Amino acid sequence: MPLDHSVSDGPVAPAGQWENLLRALVAGGADGIIVHKGRARGLAPEILKDCALVVHLSASTACSADVDAKVLVGDVEEALALGADAVSVHVNLGSDTERQQLADLGAVARSCDTWGMPLIAMVYPRGPRIDDPRDPALLAHLVNVAADLGADMVKTSVALPLERMAEVVAHSPIPVLAAGGPPDGSDLVEYGAAVMASGCRGLAVGRRIFSSPSPATLVSRLAAVVHGDARTSGDMSMTDDEVGSPYSTIVAGVA
Repeated sequence: MPLDHSVSDGPVAPAGQWENLLRALVAGGADGIIVHKGRARGLAPEILKDCALVVHLSASTACSADVDAKVLVGDVEEALALGADAVSVHVNLGSDTERQQLADLGAVARSCDTWGMPLIAMVYPRGPRIDDPRDPALLAHLVNVAADLGADMVKTSVALPLERMAEVVAHSPIPVLAAGGPPDGSDLVEYGAAVMASGCRGLAVGRRIFSSPSPATLVSRLAAVVHGDARTSGDMSMTDDEVGSPYSTIVAGVA
């Protein structure tokens, strides 16, 4: 569950509801949560008893002159001090600052090797040099960049048509996590099942979940898909109320 959106886009949930949201996600079966270091400091230890903590080391905001320019705002040593199980770094291939972002990924990978810290690379085709961000050949290149620079897992976009995501996975020497939900806003659980069938090793869904009125229910259904739970054999369709809008913004009141 990526929950780092509060830096890039704004609040994920009101401050008074943050802990309840986390507890709902963990109760629903989330394997891990991704947050920035400041959020990690305030987590109640019991929340993480059955859920991994991933500290995200990259940042940019929607207010930036270049929203694709990610910078490092933390390091592996800080994540270790917070009890992190892994760290993540964001790279946008095709952006104007790709050169620095690749250097940052390589540097973090070196620190991860020193400390024995698993590394998730969030690598996306974003920027003025990208014509088709869902092109399977481009995504296959991208996952290999992550592997070659030292990542243990790579989170990236899903190819279109979705059936061609299998080509991307076939070219990746490390596990692929599918980022986000269906671009057309269709059923998230059915989409997740199709993504897993392509060979992806997991789902990294944020906004579609934390925007839902029933995040624990939605996480539970997605966890069943990922882990092959018997619940996947039942009716996995979601109502409009359960799914929520894929473009919702939380300012009061999971993607």
